[in-house]
Amino acid sequence: MENPARRIAINFGGGYVPGLNSVVTGVVLAASQLGWEVVGIRDGFDGLLFPDRYPEGGLVTLTPTLVENLAGAGGCILGTAARSDPFHVRTINAENMVEEVDRSDELLGVIQKEKIDTVISVVGARALSILWKLSRKGLKTVCVPKSVENDVAATMLSFGFNSGLSFVADMLERCRQAAQSARRVGVVEVLGEHAGWLALQAGMAVCADAVLIPEIPYDLRKVALKLREKATAGRGFGLVVVAEGAKPLAGLGGAAKTLDAPMKAALSPGAAGGESFHVMDRSGQAAAEVALEIQRLTDQETTPLVLGQLAKGGTPTVVDRQLGLGYGAGAVRALEAGRSGVMVVFQPPDLKFVPMNEAINQVRTVPADSELIHIARALGISLGD
Repeated sequence: MENPARRIAINFGGGYVPGLNSVVTGVVLAASQLGWEVVGIRDGFDGLLFPDRYPEGGLVTLTPTLVENLAGAGGCILGTAARSDPFHVRTINAENMVEEVDRSDELLGVIQKEKIDTVISVVGARALSILWKLSRKGLKTVCVPKSVENDVAATMLSFGFNSGLSFVADMLERCRQAAQSARRVGVVEVLGEHAGWLALQAGMAVCADAVLIPEIPYDLRKVALKLREKATAGRGFGLVVVAEGAKPLAGLGGAAKTLDAPMKAALSPGAAGGESFHVMDRSGQAAAEVALEIQRLTDQETTPLVLGQLAKGGTPTVVDRQLGLGYGAGAVRALEAGRSGVMVVFQPPDLKFVPMNEAINQVRTVPADSELIHIARALGISLGD
């Protein structure tokens, strides 16, 4: 077994989710029981790659006294780095042009210089692949999965999902009540580019009329039929929940494509795939398209709404506070056991350690035979199929 780490660092890759400070608290408290020192890296790895940006230094010494009141607090004491990638760092070259350079070796050198034995990284699905590449180059690391969309493979529950789910369900209930009062159909878009967990579970919680998710291509004629039958019964309002990545059945809708994908990528590398004002940012596109088509099919007024990134804000739920503390302490346990290149995962009722390569380049999607799918259908919720 490898020698246990003595000075460990923690950082956050990817975007913000509620309750990140609880993971910090779990790491620091568990490490203090072993007599280990913990430091935090600001803004992903930027605190090490760009120390001049931080007047107080790119590293933060973390002690039990500092973190004891952080577990239930919002925000993140260390900051996050949604698009930080040490393998592709944008810089200005000698010709005053922007270019991307690989600074991964430099980063590993700084980590060694700072006498950091191991890095605990709290990351989403995209950032996980970066940590895996760094581990292949020699970085000792343990990862903690975080995702409001619950789309990180190999774990049943990513940190941050429960808080996002609670917020979205609360907002959907408000939308449902407003739609009922105004006698309209509310079409609410929520996060879920590749996985429909958030839309499905939040939609079930408020008994939405329909839930559209990426895993099930939809036919809005079937959704419209349900809404028309409801209106005929004297209930001329409705609530449709749409994951941002939901797609219609082939040949049944979608924006017209006038440019092929390679040409569009060449003209605008950041383009998200659509046209009009949704080219660079797809937020709201799904809700707008579904609302327009439902209004055409039902003759009922529709109102598209977008919750989007709002689900990533606020304070954590008790479940996420406990999960964050458990994930943080579990990461320290992994290090104590000499593990590296692993991710701490929740596989009820246990926390386990799995190799990172079992989760990279994969998405945890809703299975077609999921019990949640069966329950939604039993409740009379249309899934558009």
